[in-house]
Amino acid sequence: MTLIAPTLQAWFTDRLITQRDSSPQTIAAYRDTLRLLIQFAAEETGKQPCELDIDDLDAPLIGSFLNHLEKDRGNSARTRNARLAAIHSLYKYAALRHPEHLQTIGRVIAIPFKRYERPGLTYLNLDEIKALLAAPDRSTWLGRRDHAMLLLAVLTGVRVTELVTLTIADVTLGAGAHIKVQGKGRKRRSTTLTPETVAVLRQWVKELAGQPPDPLFPTRQRQPITRSGVRQLLTKYTAIAATTCPSLNDTPISPHTLRHTNAMLLRAGRIDIATIALWLGHQSIKTTYTYQHADPALKQEAIDRIAPLGTKPGRYRPSDALLAFLEAL
Repeated sequence: MTLIAPTLQAWFTDRLITQRDSSPQTIAAYRDTLRLLIQFAAEETGKQPCELDIDDLDAPLIGSFLNHLEKDRGNSARTRNARLAAIHSLYKYAALRHPEHLQTIGRVIAIPFKRYERPGLTYLNLDEIKALLAAPDRSTWLGRRDHAMLLLAVLTGVRVTELVTLTIADVTLGAGAHIKVQGKGRKRRSTTLTPETVAVLRQWVKELAGQPPDPLFPTRQRQPITRSGVRQLLTKYTAIAATTCPSLNDTPISPHTLRHTNAMLLRAGRIDIATIALWLGHQSIKTTYTYQHADPALKQEAIDRIAPLGTKPGRYRPSDALLAFLEAL
């Protein structure tokens, strides 16, 4: 009998950590998924986790586990799919080590991802941006930090993970001002800073008086601010900004909303989709086309080019110059 434990351990240490050099975030996400799965399987089979066999974690049990995530734990379909992706990865690795279990493994890998309704793209308009940036109290140290952080997020479109991991060394404020960020897949990219952002960051870095390896946006204890900390601050400042800009009460704001906002600002500036994809660090340009579909100006232009219904087909001919003059009187 082949136990799942040695395969699971080898998958983490050999495949994910050694061969693929997966990020700590990926390791943590996969670890949480497998911990939940093993605990669920142990309860369902009555076996100890270390006694579980690959055939114990067959397609029916995996299906029950996915249903458990949605119904009992209240996970969304998107979270369910992320958990299933981790399971698929493990079973593809197990197929190489244990071909005798290919029938069980194949059925698990065949479990499809669940379709779900994707919410509409949420982004801020100019009035909402100004209200949000005015919310921090810049007479305090924390207020100046938060204003600089929100401004940088809106005008660069960096992901929240990229934002909280920025160090002073990642910022260049001289000629060709930019920040260096490490995005998904450990891809490094440089994002240009606007003069407004440069002015704010220059004052903030001077006040911070830190060393190059220090976090750009630290807590009072000089530790990097966390992703959940950014989300909490955004919730706080959104409530403050909503007192002067009521439309924010109807807009769900998250750190990713600021990223969407930056992309829509670029679209409003007639920046092409390929450039926006490079700017945001998208791995596929297909992801960036979402912003083109969400741009109401492009849709209005398309409508304006459509001939009114009921008009006779044919080529356009300008009216006689004399008749046009008389009609204009």
